[in-house]
Amino acid sequence: MDYKKAGVDIEAGYKAVELMKEHIASTMRPEVVTDIGGFSGAFSMKSFVGMEEPTLVSGTDGVGTKLKLAFILDKHDTVGIDCVAMCVNDIACAGGSPLFFLDYIACGKNEPTKIAKIVSGVAEGCRQAGAALIGGETAEMPGFYPVDEYDLAGFSVGIVDKKDMISGANLRGGDVLIGMASSGIHSNGFSLVRNVFSMNEETLNSKYECLESDKTLGETLLAPTKIYVKALSAIRESGAVIKACSHITGGGFYENIPRMLKENKHAVVHVGSFRIPPIFEMLARDGNVDEHVMFNTYNMGIGMVLAVDPEDVDKTMAAIESAGETPYVIGEITTGDRGVTLTE
Repeated sequence: MDYKKAGVDIEAGYKAVELMKEHIASTMRPEVVTDIGGFSGAFSMKSFVGMEEPTLVSGTDGVGTKLKLAFILDKHDTVGIDCVAMCVNDIACAGGSPLFFLDYIACGKNEPTKIAKIVSGVAEGCRQAGAALIGGETAEMPGFYPVDEYDLAGFSVGIVDKKDMISGANLRGGDVLIGMASSGIHSNGFSLVRNVFSMNEETLNSKYECLESDKTLGETLLAPTKIYVKALSAIRESGAVIKACSHITGGGFYENIPRMLKENKHAVVHVGSFRIPPIFEMLARDGNVDEHVMFNTYNMGIGMVLAVDPEDVDKTMAAIESAGETPYVIGEITTGDRGVTLTE
């Protein structure tokens, strides 16, 4: 008996590392001072000594049960983008710029080609965020995970000068809410998705007229989460001030928007002010899911919400568009109990 007969193939692990190296190399930044394959990743802070009070901001998350679709469709090159997005968008909400990222893949069987595809998506997400992929772990765990399944999670660290942190402290009545369009469902609410749609190849590989797209249902559901780091950076560079910011993840509008508000401030969102992608309408109809539950579970077409002074609206909208994203004016801040109201 040896480790390989027990289900852990060390040689496959070595091969997976070799296959992923080119993807990792494409994310490097000059501050990275270690090579892939060491016991840890190191990142120099020398270039940030000019900040008045450099402050580290961190985020960690996983992809969740969206991975089940990747297993069924045998498509593994985009879920890594979701993993990065879920971490770096949270960092960006605080005004931080992501510096580096680490991933963790736990699998039932290490198939080097599949692992490399997963990491290629992680690397793509890191490139979109401007973060270096400085390390990670692939754990082969036979008997714990089925041989054809895996879990994927990550951790990221960013930096911001404390005076530039987005905290909501300066919010006032009359400030304008701007939303940035999502790419679809992103990476939340898939336990409900998997109960509404049949999770088989025939259904997921089918096209539906109501989706108003040439993509299959599976491709629509697997569309990777938008990464908003560059858009938020463009807003700051425009001179506009982001007073508050919320990443619309699990919990949808009702849970996430209040998180960016201070006491005595209320958000009013006009539902008709932005486009709701057809996949949400299909999900609500086929699953008989009422509107409140939809807005309490999904992003409904808005992946990020931010608040700005009315005088900064035009600059903010232009900056978002310059970064390749689609902005909407979706509401305003009022005085009242901390929370959110959705109106027509």
